[in-house]
Amino acid sequence: MKKSPTLTKAMSYVNKLLLPLEWLYYHQYNHSLEVMERAMYLGKKENVSEEEIEILWIAGLFHDTGFVIQYDDNEYIGAKIAANYLKTTLYPKEKIKIIQRLILATKPSYKTPIDLLEKIIKDADLDNLWRDDFFEKKDKMKLELETIREIKMKNPDWDHGSLQLLKEHKYYTDTQKKERWDKKIENREILEKMLNELDVDIQDPRYKLSY
Repeated sequence: MKKSPTLTKAMSYVNKLLLPLEWLYYHQYNHSLEVMERAMYLGKKENVSEEEIEILWIAGLFHDTGFVIQYDDNEYIGAKIAANYLKTTLYPKEKIKIIQRLILATKPSYKTPIDLLEKIIKDADLDNLWRDDFFEKKDKMKLELETIREIKMKNPDWDHGSLQLLKEHKYYTDTQKKERWDKKIENREILEKMLNELDVDIQDPRYKLSY
């Protein structure tokens, strides 16, 4: 799909908007680009229309912009930021509403996507859980939370929480399940081995993690 002037300008806008987040380790502009690109890819694989791919592109790009205002529960703010910007470009109102809904669907507690577009954006947002760079990303997320919360977390505790997340998390689209399943199993087995070697109870229910 060729980038339109509207999309090019939107990328420039979000890049500048997220510059203050460069000190974060995980939720930076590059993460937004990764989600945007994976959402487009999944959209093509799942045979959605070109119009819907553009909507996924914009939703993925804007999905974390709420972080510039607050860290927790930022999805509502991101949806508003996207709407305010798109209105200045005279983007169709009905499409803006869909984009806002997709951004809200990326909230970690939202577990029941109602249509294919919501499934795609959720799969794209947590794509790294079942990728080769999962361990790099989880360590960056740990550093980010330690910075934000001003706390220090023990590595075994964090890894235990990451393992619980891998066990509980599921992807929604057929494409994601097909392409990421083997890596999911591999990442789980590596984490389990790491924790077993440290003699950590991997069944301990105290450790819960979402990101």
